[in-house]
Amino acid sequence: MSEVVFIGTSDAFGAGGRRQSAILLRAPGGNVLMDCGPTTGTGMSELGISRDEIDTILISHFHGDHFSGIPALLLGAFYEDSRKHPLRIAGPPGIEARVRELAAALCYDLKDRQWSFPILFEELIPGKKTEIGPVSVHSFKTFHQPHTCPHGLVVDVGAATISYSGDTGWFDELPAQVAGTDLFICECTYYSNEFKFHMNLESLVKRRDRFDCGRIVLTHFGAEMTDRRGRAEFETADDGTVVKL
Repeated sequence: MSEVVFIGTSDAFGAGGRRQSAILLRAPGGNVLMDCGPTTGTGMSELGISRDEIDTILISHFHGDHFSGIPALLLGAFYEDSRKHPLRIAGPPGIEARVRELAAALCYDLKDRQWSFPILFEELIPGKKTEIGPVSVHSFKTFHQPHTCPHGLVVDVGAATISYSGDTGWFDELPAQVAGTDLFICECTYYSNEFKFHMNLESLVKRRDRFDCGRIVLTHFGAEMTDRRGRAEFETADDGTVVKL
């Protein structure tokens, strides 16, 4: 059996005192972390998730609340865990350069260390299926600030398929991109705010019949959605929510 653990479910600003974006996929062949916000380490510790469990990190785009936790996770794996097995990091084109630049900006330069484990980078090309560690994944372009290289993800984990919107506003191709998946994890930052680069609940409710998914769970809640968790028209996640597949 596979399961999904929501480590962080807030927007970029930690609405409601919750953690920023990070979702763990536990699969028969290994475990995958989708996005790695700056609060990921704290969340993993609180939920009893070890860094050593993670075989692959998949990044949806280059906003800090989705990938800036990577340098600290790498250093923790090195200094605290004495990790030996490889860690794969995959994301939009430029993923390796972005992670290295981020680490250097934080004074955690990756090139100055003799790593005890291989760090393997791979670029995800939209529409191309790629075998990465324990999963098969393909990405698709989403509607978010273009300079962040925004991508959604479709991940095959054992017998289940999970899709993830990353950050996106509405675009008409979205339902087709996630059609047929067992679980669609969709961002829903707002209730009614029409900021074009994020989803709002009213838009999703209006278009609900366009989705052909086994299950839809919302995440990435801003202040407008924080108090609507658990009483929206869709299932909602919270920090620590576990979904069995």
